[in-house]
Amino acid sequence: MSTSHNATNPPTSPNPNLNPNANVNASRPAAPLDGRRIKAAVIGTGAIARGSHVPALAQLAEEGETEIVAAVDIVEDAVQEFCAQTGIPHAYTDLDRMLEEQRPDLVAICTPPTLHRDQTVAALRAGAWVWCEKPPVLTIADFDAVEAEEGKDGGPYAAIVFQHRFGSGARHVKRLIAEEAMGRPLVAHCQTTWYRNADYYAVPWRGRWETEGGGPAMGHGIHQMDLLLDLMGPWSEVRAMAGRLVHDVETEDVSTALVRFESGALATVVNSVLSPDEVSRIRIDCERATVELTHLYGHSNADWRITPAPDVPEDDVATWRDFGTDVPSSHLAQLRDLVASMRAGERPRSSGNDGRTSLELISALYKSAFTDTTVRAGEIGPGDPYYTALHGGAPGWAPASSSSAGSESASPSESAAHQEVSA
Repeated sequence: MSTSHNATNPPTSPNPNLNPNANVNASRPAAPLDGRRIKAAVIGTGAIARGSHVPALAQLAEEGETEIVAAVDIVEDAVQEFCAQTGIPHAYTDLDRMLEEQRPDLVAICTPPTLHRDQTVAALRAGAWVWCEKPPVLTIADFDAVEAEEGKDGGPYAAIVFQHRFGSGARHVKRLIAEEAMGRPLVAHCQTTWYRNADYYAVPWRGRWETEGGGPAMGHGIHQMDLLLDLMGPWSEVRAMAGRLVHDVETEDVSTALVRFESGALATVVNSVLSPDEVSRIRIDCERATVELTHLYGHSNADWRITPAPDVPEDDVATWRDFGTDVPSSHLAQLRDLVASMRAGERPRSSGNDGRTSLELISALYKSAFTDTTVRAGEIGPGDPYYTALHGGAPGWAPASSSSAGSESASPSESAAHQEVSA
């Protein structure tokens, strides 16, 4: 198969790295950057690649930081069209071949969740850093397998796309809370109440444990929960409920949770795809003020509101409300941070333990909801059924094909590899 736009001979077999059980390349060290442009490749050519990853990489290319050298998709016509439209020079249907021939420094993974683990491992073993769409993998076991492939000192590392952490608003509020400028955080609310109809779930990989990993807690609310954890710090225990109230799917379509943080603060969390009045919202009540973020898919300084307690001096309030230059949350904001980490040879934010914490909370939410128990941080590990499957084999929730609690997922169909990825 040619590696250019004019490729006409498709491979005789599907890309082995689109199969979770395939072998991957032997490890090779990351190439030194030495101030040169970072060579990037995009895996998957769906909505999130077109709308977020390529524009962010293209903007940094204009600034002399990056260059997009290749794109990969299992459907040759799709990747050829994608490359022609975006000006990417090399089109591939084989991930291994692209990694070997192009040797990218950074791989952006924009494929359905079931493919993330093995594509991430393949890229890391090829010496590339990874920027992977949420959810990063389907289980904590998968996350641990990815982390085991990361570089021990200086990379390559795998970061999760948690763009809501980035931008001036989140940075400013995170500092205020860390410094307790508004007093200790006491009570929080985290809300992802969106609306998805039957057409949304007509996409074959959605609503299924083995291909999406979970329902709105995993695929939608993960962004707000990650931002909440980034602002509030470590959680200690969770008590949850989940329901399948409208959609004919394997996963839940709504969940609620009560979360206690190590600081002692308490939070409520709601994740829904049943809510016509859509909103994403975080509210944190501190001793001296309430800080609130209300938005949908991204936020700027104007989306944050700080309400002081009655006795707070005006000078303090003015300082709290000074967010500085507006940098909206976005893939671009996170990519800038990631590129800086790459050049410094440092672990980026939303990777390693910093990325694992959100997946641990979601896994604990499901375990609590399906077992009617309180789940504590650090409780889910090897030997726990929720370590290898978010449904944990729970009656009424585990798919009929599961042979035992916590069984490994079956390989996805070839067609799932090309489904467009979007929230």
